[in-house]
Amino acid sequence: MPTLDIDNLGASYGGNTVLRGVTMALRTGEVMSLIGPSGSGKSTLLRVLVGLLVPDHGRVVVDGAPVNYANKQSVRALRERCAIVFQQYNLFQNMNVLENVAVTPVRIRKRPRREVEAEAMALLARVGLGDKIRSYPDELSGGQQQRVAIARALALKPEFLFLDEITAALDPELVSDVLDVIRGLANDGMTMLIVSHEMAFVREISDRVVFMADGLVVETGTPTEIFDHPQMPRTRDFVGKILRH
Repeated sequence: MPTLDIDNLGASYGGNTVLRGVTMALRTGEVMSLIGPSGSGKSTLLRVLVGLLVPDHGRVVVDGAPVNYANKQSVRALRERCAIVFQQYNLFQNMNVLENVAVTPVRIRKRPRREVEAEAMALLARVGLGDKIRSYPDELSGGQQQRVAIARALALKPEFLFLDEITAALDPELVSDVLDVIRGLANDGMTMLIVSHEMAFVREISDRVVFMADGLVVETGTPTEIFDHPQMPRTRDFVGKILRH
């Protein structure tokens, strides 16, 4: 049974409709990637899921329980179960790496500092930054800062991890280290919903790929189905263009 159900979800910014009725399901342990042209609603979908934007209509259901995005308690309960990493790292510049990873579990979730910091050090070692725990963000490369952001999200012990174009702001030579971290999470069975323009990586890591355009889900399938045998003309057009470059 799917863990995260999205049914006819719609959302808008002001008068601009961005999601027009998105329906999909994310299963436990699955890596699902969202692809499509800019403005298709991929990042907006992630923002709605974590409660940063209230949907206009539709439902999000987690383990059979609908999320009420108009209710703070319902959104808070959802955020106990998910975490998101954005394209921009959004690290606290006045805190070192260890403090950045530990701050939310300690201050918001009121967990013991010593316990959290031990977990944070283990997470930083996991993302290849065990030697940087006392460094500050401005002393790190973009790729290193993004790996800190991933560790910070993992410190929340999420059941669902949402990744929004996390390599888009990085120089090409810094991308591979970040993608290696995501590969490791996938191998460990982390349930992930990924927005990415790294098509080779999407093909490699995804259990399913969702192609979106104009705020709608156009086609869903395995990486082989979407990239090699797309059924919808809009998907074929998009895939054909990206594979030529």
